[in-house]
Amino acid sequence: MKVVATYSIKGGVGKTTAAVNLAYEAARAGARVLLWDLDPQGAATFFFRIKLGFKGGAERLIGHKGELAVHIKATDITGVHLVPADFSLRHLDLRLDEAAHSTRRLAGLLQPLDDHYDVAVLDCPPGISLTSEAVFRTADALLVPTIPTTLSVRTLSQLAGFLATADAPPAILPFVSMLDRRKSLHRELLERLEYQEPRFLHAVIPNASAVERMGVQRTPVGEFAPRTAAAQAFTALWAEVAEHLWQ
Repeated sequence: MKVVATYSIKGGVGKTTAAVNLAYEAARAGARVLLWDLDPQGAATFFFRIKLGFKGGAERLIGHKGELAVHIKATDITGVHLVPADFSLRHLDLRLDEAAHSTRRLAGLLQPLDDHYDVAVLDCPPGISLTSEAVFRTADALLVPTIPTTLSVRTLSQLAGFLATADAPPAILPFVSMLDRRKSLHRELLERLEYQEPRFLHAVIPNASAVERMGVQRTPVGEFAPRTAAAQAFTALWAEVAEHLWQ
């Protein structure tokens, strides 16, 4: 099972949107997908019409007898299963700090499911914390949505600098998110990002009304608006990610 995480130090850049739509696209391409909602806000859980919360919360999950299998829910999308978020995940750093081998705990929870899924997609809260360090030790790749603004690009550089000091860090796969071509700053930075390190994926996710409607439809864009530019962009993005994972 390959593990990818939608992650950014900065919030509000489209992590959950990417996680939900990439899980959908991976399943549509034939993969068995597990989406793990690690964000206590539970937006990915909401999009898939699953009830927020699981028995025992973060404390039981991270404990030495914790397991993911008992919390997995089927979704309306064939091939996509979900581990829902729980509001107790706001204390996940504390629970990991109490656990042995804290940064390896998430990988340990996923390991028993290795033969049941082809890919796990982790939807992560923003910021650098013990939780994010555990994600770094677990993921094969970090998918980093980056808005073409100065602050968003700056946090990508900060992430790359942080991981440069890590042992066996995951690959960093940044991609442009929420692009608005009407904005001159977005157009200017988009041209510069072609030469940015780490190298950006080619797929660009637009700032589109179809993406905004996900909150009303509560399903991936490809389900209710498959012919839109946004849906096609997520299809292209998953194709690039899959090529990297199974090259």
